[in-house]
Amino acid sequence: MPGFILVRIRGIPDVRYDIKETLKRLHLVRKFHATIVPDTEVYRGMIFKVKDYITYGPATPEIVKELILKRGRLIGNKPVSEEYIKKVTGLDLDTVAKKIAEGSMKLKDIKGLKPVFRLHPPRGGFRRSIKKHITAGGELGYREDIGKLILKML
Repeated sequence: MPGFILVRIRGIPDVRYDIKETLKRLHLVRKFHATIVPDTEVYRGMIFKVKDYITYGPATPEIVKELILKRGRLIGNKPVSEEYIKKVTGLDLDTVAKKIAEGSMKLKDIKGLKPVFRLHPPRGGFRRSIKKHITAGGELGYREDIGKLILKML
């Protein structure tokens, strides 16, 4: 059961309360925030509810590793290092990234790591509208190539 990488790409202030609460529980409070969640029925329901505000796709170990190293932050806004991950979890970063990508480990299992990654807007901009779903020629919803977008935003 792989995990999902979620990225909020719409930041509308007048969002319905239930959608705003779901985005808050997913730690996607602001535009261009990203998180990684396991593929469970509960998270699928939450993703379905907020699909008009986010884009998401399968997590790969390479992208998870890049996110943790480049955009991961500890409490106190300190950067994350491979030594810190090894000290806290007892595992090297490659193993941790693989476990998070496959959904057997959560971000909160790494003590002190904030569960959100603050990304830049994509370099070169979005190719299509952020108001439409992928199937309608936009950017929202499920995409297999989430890694390309994440790399543009790091």
